[in-house]
Amino acid sequence: MAGLTLRDVRKSYGATQVMHGVDLDIEDGEFVVFVGPSGCGKSTLLRMIAGLEEISDGTVKIGETVVNDVAASKRGVAMVFQTYALYPHMTVYKNMAFGLKQAKTDPAEIEKRVSAAAEILQITDYLDRSPRNLSGGQRQRVAIGRAIVRDPEVFLFDEPLSNLDAALRVQTRLEIARLHERLGSTMIYVTHDQVEAMTLADKIVVLRDGRIEQVGSPIELYERPANAFVAQFIGSPKMNFFKANDLPDTAAGILGRKVGAGEQVGLRPEHLIPCDAANAVVQGKLELVENLGEYALVHLISPQGVEFIAKTEKPPAEAKGETINFTIKSELAHYFDVETGLRA
Repeated sequence: MAGLTLRDVRKSYGATQVMHGVDLDIEDGEFVVFVGPSGCGKSTLLRMIAGLEEISDGTVKIGETVVNDVAASKRGVAMVFQTYALYPHMTVYKNMAFGLKQAKTDPAEIEKRVSAAAEILQITDYLDRSPRNLSGGQRQRVAIGRAIVRDPEVFLFDEPLSNLDAALRVQTRLEIARLHERLGSTMIYVTHDQVEAMTLADKIVVLRDGRIEQVGSPIELYERPANAFVAQFIGSPKMNFFKANDLPDTAAGILGRKVGAGEQVGLRPEHLIPCDAANAVVQGKLELVENLGEYALVHLISPQGVEFIAKTEKPPAEAKGETINFTIKSELAHYFDVETGLRA
């Protein structure tokens, strides 16, 4: 096992720069998730760590070794891709053993490693099957097993759950979390799904346009986002934003401060509490209710035309078009500069 260090890592395709001086420290044994919207550079960064993309500038260090010029096969990393990339003509056992055979590993050692990985992933009964006779979740476990048998210093996961249905995503996510707990290996996981990031990560790296926006634990990013982008990306549904003139006159008294002319206040949907007009921080006309059973997502529009969402335990009694008032505990409000987006 090993940690990683990235220093001023850059990537350019011709005159177009896509990664802009990334600095990051990953401790030995950490589970780190790269998260961000499509095109933010998370998969490119992962591939540069793996050695599948050439680094234009900067340094990548795995453990104490600078690996900029080290071939991917020699870096001590194993990668699990979005597509399973299994050989259809080989059994599960042969798929998992293939890399070790290519490295001329002793057959007894191959047998030991494949058997151990299969037991960890609960696929021992499938070793004689071909991939076409497996479900999507089972195939992904085989792909993970192929990585485990290499006994890498670092595991790299590139959106491994995106091809699975909702139920399998939850199940496989739990299996990956248990795998990390059991192996204690350094793992880097790429996803655009902030729910995966929040539930799996020891540390989240939020990326946008080839730059790191914030690094921290899931709860740190949720409770104290560094800027408006992180505030809206972390949390589901996303945070609501209001400027000073979007709020009723009662808001300042409830919040304990005025929202400045160059500020916006961020209110998470799950923190909004229905109230009377005298205690309203925000108010809006009911547009739509998504009743999800355990909670309801209430879609509203303020008198100033700002659309926002409240997450409530049960659907509101009000009819469509009626006004609903909401309050919030003052310590749960977030303030950001309108122009820079930085936390105020």
